[in-house]
Amino acid sequence: MNPAAPPPGTRLCDLSELPEAGARRFDFRSDEDMFSAFVVRKGDQVVGYVDYCPHNGWPLAAVEDRYLTKEKDLILCAAHGALFRIEDGFCIAGPCADASLIPWPVKVEGGAVFTAEAKPPPPKGRGIFSFLGRKR
Repeated sequence: MNPAAPPPGTRLCDLSELPEAGARRFDFRSDEDMFSAFVVRKGDQVVGYVDYCPHNGWPLAAVEDRYLTKEKDLILCAAHGALFRIEDGFCIAGPCADASLIPWPVKVEGGAVFTAEAKPPPPKGRGIFSFLGRKR
């Protein structure tokens, strides 16, 4: 965990400050540590990712807040042209195909965007039935 990452509940911006199909970068610093992430809005849905390309470790945008393709339907890594789905950060084209962006939990509450608690992963090795609380 990056010590510069903001704690859950940190207010980032008003939802109205994000274009309905757009993105915005946020930088945080704690002493020598730096944390950079961005949020993407698609209609009423807002998702967040750490600003880090899984292929080369560089930030994704070459120009501030320009994370989306011209059609605004995918996240674009400006360095090598990798394309990621907005909803889950999965790379569908480029040098990091089959990799994913690192999620940054965010939530919309009362017309504002906040950092959120990370959701724990489902239990491993027990299958979907145990996750749903059913017996086999």
